[in-house]
Amino acid sequence: MGFFIFLQFITVNFISLKNMTIQEIISEIEMFAPLNYQEDYDNSGLITGSKVTKASGVLLSLDCIESVVDEAIENNCNLIISHHPIVFSGIKKLTGDNYIERTLIKAIKNDIAIYAAHTNVDNVVNGVNYKIAEKLGLKNLKIMAPKHSLLKKLVTYVPETHHQRVLESLFAAGCGNIGNYDSCSFNLKGTGTFKGNELTNPFLGTPGKLSVEQEIRVETVFETGKEPTVLKALLESHPYEEPAFDIYQLANKLHTVGSGLTGELETALEEEDFLKLVKKVLNGNCLKYTNKTGKMVKKVALCGGSGRFLLKNAINSGSDAFVTSDFKYHEYFDADGKILLIDAGHFETEQFTPEIFYDIIRNKFPTFAIRLSKIKTNPVNYFL
Repeated sequence: MGFFIFLQFITVNFISLKNMTIQEIISEIEMFAPLNYQEDYDNSGLITGSKVTKASGVLLSLDCIESVVDEAIENNCNLIISHHPIVFSGIKKLTGDNYIERTLIKAIKNDIAIYAAHTNVDNVVNGVNYKIAEKLGLKNLKIMAPKHSLLKKLVTYVPETHHQRVLESLFAAGCGNIGNYDSCSFNLKGTGTFKGNELTNPFLGTPGKLSVEQEIRVETVFETGKEPTVLKALLESHPYEEPAFDIYQLANKLHTVGSGLTGELETALEEEDFLKLVKKVLNGNCLKYTNKTGKMVKKVALCGGSGRFLLKNAINSGSDAFVTSDFKYHEYFDADGKILLIDAGHFETEQFTPEIFYDIIRNKFPTFAIRLSKIKTNPVNYFL
């Protein structure tokens, strides 16, 4: 009997995976890194293909270029998930004149969907920078530049009889999370008044008569992207025909979302030894760095990819070193002897990102066909 149940589970699981759509896969990515976390200039999301198409396999890569599409075709993967979007700005024609157009044409001809998860994965606390920190052995990780305006406050009024039910429903929908705390709310008893017309069927009171009821004012916060889910939970759990509620945009910073990361080494290192560690972990051909400060490296700031905009944040965080990429010549002077600036390369600092996608998908769909691309997409070469 036990074997039969196991076999039945495997069969059902196989059938469900066989009919799994692209939407089901990318939904897992977006639960981890919602699209509203991306920067304004970005183009994360589904770039080509249909969400309702059945997924035959997924190929994970840092970039999506022609050779990666060829690899997907060869391995029967009809979904490519890359970190960098193949399209950043608008395209007015598809003639194959450049690598972007050729990549898109080849993907479309072969019914391959392309999905990008870029700055939204950069900005989550367990995203791109976390992977670098993990490889370097950093502890006590914190977002370096938290984003603001990603939080909203819900205020509603509930009869005492349904107060707990509504609260639990809102918490389950994602309300009340502040830092390392959950189920956060403020509740205040008061008096509510209302009068329904002849078309109403009120939970309390009588149509045409003024009702005076004891209610509880509930205040709680939620992330902006969860608003549809939160409102659905409120309306389904609240007993009133017309629940009264307000939603406010908050300017508060969300400390689990933002740019860059800081962390600490277990043991402080000489600057020379830290440079050797970074080069070894990132497997880079070379490192560009500023003059040494003469200090031990204990606290480290990180930003995978282009982190020039975070130099002041890194200095103000009290970090001894800043590992990132894409600094221009004169910008190295801005370190001003206050921090060891290490330009380790764009590809090198983001090369572990496909591992994030792999773990997300594998944890949810352990038997689904997932491949890490074998194509090294780094366009930068070094003559040594």
